[in-house]
Amino acid sequence: MMRRFFTVMVVLWLGLIALPVSAQTAATPALTAPATEAAALTPLATGPAAPAAAAPAKANEPFRLNIGLEGQGQTGEVSVAIQIVIVMTLLSVAPSIVLLMTSFTRIVIVLGFVRTALGTPSAPSNQIIVGLSLFLTFFLMGPVIDRVNNEALSPYLDGKITSVVALDRASQPLKQFMLKQTRTRDVEYFLEIGGYGPTAVKDLPMRVVIPAYVISELQTAFQMGFLLFLPFLVIDFLVSSVLMALGMMMMPPTTVALPLKLLLFVLVDGWHLVVRSLVQSFAT
Repeated sequence: MMRRFFTVMVVLWLGLIALPVSAQTAATPALTAPATEAAALTPLATGPAAPAAAAPAKANEPFRLNIGLEGQGQTGEVSVAIQIVIVMTLLSVAPSIVLLMTSFTRIVIVLGFVRTALGTPSAPSNQIIVGLSLFLTFFLMGPVIDRVNNEALSPYLDGKITSVVALDRASQPLKQFMLKQTRTRDVEYFLEIGGYGPTAVKDLPMRVVIPAYVISELQTAFQMGFLLFLPFLVIDFLVSSVLMALGMMMMPPTTVALPLKLLLFVLVDGWHLVVRSLVQSFAT
C-alpha cells in the first residue's frame, strides 16, 4: 500500500510540473501571431516611428572587436605581424643588449674588482654595484640614446621613414660607439674567423662588432682591475711583514689590513677616482 501511495504521489507531482510547461507551449502561438502581424505592419509605418522601432534591435547586438593589419600595402614597410615579432624579440634580448652592447660590462667588472680589492665581499652589496653601474651606463650612453631618438625613433613615429630604415639608422650610433672602444686586432680576429675579406669600417656587420667589443671591454676592465689591486696589495705585504716581525703568527693579516685599506680608500676619495677614471676611459 505504501509503495502504491508513493507511486501515485510521484505521478501527480510530475503532472503538476508538466502542466505549466504545456500551458506555456500552448500560449506561444498566440503570442507569436500578434508579433508576426506587427512585423507585417511595420513597413507601412511612416515618419520618425520607423527608426525608433529598429533601435531596440540594434541595442541588443553583441560587441564586436575588429583587428586590422595596417601598413601592409606600403612599399618597403614590414607587416605589422612581423613588427610585433621583432619588438617582442628585442624586449626578450634587452638585458643582453644592455649588458654587452653598452658601457655596463666594463663598469660593473671594475666596481666588482674594487670591492674585492678592499676585502669587503658584501659591502657594497650586489644591488648597489649593479644599480650604480646602470645609472653610470645611462649617463655615458646619453649621447648615443639621443642620436637614436633623433635619427631613427622620432622620424619613424612621425611616419617619415619605414621600420627597416629606422632599424638601420638606430644601429649606426651604437655601432660607432662600440667600434670606438674596440681594439683593431679584436675586429680583425673575428673578421678572419668569419671568413670576411678586407672590410671597410662602415660595412662591418654587427655579428663581428659585438663579440669584438665584448672581448675588448673584458680586456680593458681586467687591466683597470690590476691597477686597482696594486695599492691594496702593498698594504697586505706591509701588514704581513710587520706581524711576522712582531711574532704575531696567530693574528690574521686581513684583520689588520682591512681598516688600513678602508682608511686609505677614504683619504684619497676612492669612489670619486674610480668613477672619474671609468668615465674618462670612455671619452678617449
